[in-house]
Amino acid sequence: TTKPPPRNIVVIGGGIQGASVAYHLSQHPNFSNPSSTITILESKAIAAAASGKGGGFMARSWGDGGPTQTLHHLAFDLYPTLAATLNCETYRTLPVLSVAPGSNNKALARFGKDNEGLLPDWLDGNTGRIGVMGYGEDTAQVTPIEFTTKLAEASGATVVLGSAVGVNCDGDTVTGVRYQPRGDDTDTTEGQVLECTDVILSAGPWSCIAEEWFEGTTFPMEGVKSTSIVWKNPDPSSIPTPRALFCGEDDRFQTHLEVYPRPDGSIYLCGIGGSDYIPTEELKRGAYREVCEAKPERVEAASLAFKEMSVVYREGGELEKSQACMRPCPPDAMPYMGKIPGYEGAYINAGHNCWGIAWAPACGKAMAELVLDGHSSSVDLSPFDPARFHRRAKGGRGRKKGGDSVGEQW
Repeated sequence: TTKPPPRNIVVIGGGIQGASVAYHLSQHPNFSNPSSTITILESKAIAAAASGKGGGFMARSWGDGGPTQTLHHLAFDLYPTLAATLNCETYRTLPVLSVAPGSNNKALARFGKDNEGLLPDWLDGNTGRIGVMGYGEDTAQVTPIEFTTKLAEASGATVVLGSAVGVNCDGDTVTGVRYQPRGDDTDTTEGQVLECTDVILSAGPWSCIAEEWFEGTTFPMEGVKSTSIVWKNPDPSSIPTPRALFCGEDDRFQTHLEVYPRPDGSIYLCGIGGSDYIPTEELKRGAYREVCEAKPERVEAASLAFKEMSVVYREGGELEKSQACMRPCPPDAMPYMGKIPGYEGAYINAGHNCWGIAWAPACGKAMAELVLDGHSSSVDLSPFDPARFHRRAKGGRGRKKGGDSVGEQW
């Protein structure tokens, strides 16, 4: 059998999506040429942004009936095997409860009486009505920083720290990615070059810079910047009962908490409110890529809301971490997944909204198939067509052409 030709592939972005693309490329049978390489170009560190700060919740059926259904199903089904293969210790299934805010523990008592074994030991304060959203058959969680790091390591990819500043093309064929090494503060669009046969832009909200690199393209994106917190376990001798909570709007604190206990005993909270919405032009300039800080007033509000629900944490809990990150949102809430039109060897996989962690295995598999087979056999990518917002004729910026550098730093 003739070996496939060598491929030198650059994945821009070291989050869970980029790491999944790299991993699935490395596992694909058409990546068997020993001269083939994968490079992850990451501006800061593997899982430095949302992939290191997200909740890691996934739900198989929560996209049923819509264009993302296959992403939900395939990714959920891939996670257990991948977690075992990667020795990922934080993956597990868990039931999910809905919890309305309240001022007493009567609803808590009623639910505990009618649903033996479902009530978590740490939910012992004041609540309103409690319901069951899932029993764990199609809901699960992972601590994303562990999964992302292990995906990247298992891919065998070379990790290069630096910010992409443009692409080089021979005609309409990508030949390299220009980047500025981390720590080099020179204001340039030249930088160093990673020669490549293919580039996959998978840099979350900052992926919209592609419209400056590839003429005639438009990738509108909004970054939703939100605060999250992590609480230490008040009793290190035991692990909190694994139950995820989706809480109703609490007008007292302007929160709608999502609560995820983790296998290490900590409890992660998001849905804190007070999000900021970062427009495309700011994202293209790298907004919040290097520093993304929590809002102290939202940390306080979320802490108060959580302690209202949990006497255990109100009396003995301790805040371990406050942080913020962005989720990438195209206008139609659908990701960009596919070939960048008009170019050979150029792809984008970005804009996965709040489901980027949950969908990562499916997206990585689909993109690896697209790059190495020429089409995705696992996922119908047509709803996620990167060309769906294109309006401009060719003539924009974005690549090195005629000896002139025209890229922009992201």
